[in-house]
Amino acid sequence: MEASGTPDPEMVALNYNAGRLGSPAGGLVGGDKTRPPMSGCKLPVGTCPDMCPAAERAQREKERRLHRFEVAPGCRGDRPRADPQRAVKEYRRPAAGKARPPPSQLRPPSVLLATVRYLAGEVAERADASSAEVASFVADRLRAVRLDLALQGAGDAEAAGVLEAALAVLLAVVARLGPDAVRGPADPVLLQAQVQEGFGSLRRCYAQGAGPHPREAVFQGLFLLYNLGSVEALHEVLQLPAALRSCPALRRALAVDSAFREGNTARLFRLLRILPYLQSCAVQCHIGRARRGALARLARALSTPKGQTLPLGFMVHLLALDGPEEARDLCQAHGLPLDGQERVVFLRGRYTEKGLPPAGTCSVLVASKLGGRTLEEVVMAEEEDEGVARRKSPA
Repeated sequence: MEASGTPDPEMVALNYNAGRLGSPAGGLVGGDKTRPPMSGCKLPVGTCPDMCPAAERAQREKERRLHRFEVAPGCRGDRPRADPQRAVKEYRRPAAGKARPPPSQLRPPSVLLATVRYLAGEVAERADASSAEVASFVADRLRAVRLDLALQGAGDAEAAGVLEAALAVLLAVVARLGPDAVRGPADPVLLQAQVQEGFGSLRRCYAQGAGPHPREAVFQGLFLLYNLGSVEALHEVLQLPAALRSCPALRRALAVDSAFREGNTARLFRLLRILPYLQSCAVQCHIGRARRGALARLARALSTPKGQTLPLGFMVHLLALDGPEEARDLCQAHGLPLDGQERVVFLRGRYTEKGLPPAGTCSVLVASKLGGRTLEEVVMAEEEDEGVARRKSPA
């Protein structure tokens, strides 16, 4: 039994990896730097060579808790067997007082990074599964990746590399969820909390490490874009060193946030059109609200008792919609009548807002930006990270 004055490394790791929920940004976690440091604990280094430890594979086989993504090809029936090349360690929160996992049950950073690459390249791209099933599986396995990392003594650079890749994959699979995802196995609220948890772990890694972290500007920008309009997120980003804030990726994120706050529709969607893929994934959850706000401003400006018309083509261009059909759906969802198939009519008193804004497909603003690349290529590609930033030591 450990002395009462010695912190339990496992519980310290859990605190390090946890996020505080319920903030104004809907689960903002990035700025909490009051958690106990891990440096006072002698944490083990993982030695497990597989994406899922053999003991867990055997246990889950016995308990019939294998996901279908993890079952060996051709193995059907009542006793499916795990494929060591497909099985991925699932998240299981360690209970207080329970023995810590030995190094043989922890995957080292190199294996964790390989696991993230596998999830990006083989699972996230599966055509035989719904986006909701993929997101649920990937989010759980990435949470286990973060926990394995927090329970061992990884170097700052290694830890940041794993956390960056894991967060990028999570942002992408969440962005691919369709409007019907709420009825599937993926819980949007839980996924949002896990994205915020991922940002929290990564930003604490940046704050507590010596650096440099070449991709920090990109991921600080992703944090701001995911929390677009949050006063707390903006405050935290503005506290970053000036050299970091001057990087192109972070400057662009700040410009998007500014246009969103000001209600400058033309500038906002012009900026959204040129964002790279990962940044577009991060901001996607705010696009419906931005379009609704723009439509409300148009209704206030143009509505008359007799009605003024506006070409749907103008709406498609202004709001970066995927085509006239989406423009018609958006207008009708807000009570605005159509004049034929090509124009919307702004009649006084007709504009209404009911429920959440239509999600839209966001092909123009998000999906098209993959440009023929795979998700794995995007996640691991340094060229996505325009404006590589390095913390500069004081002279």
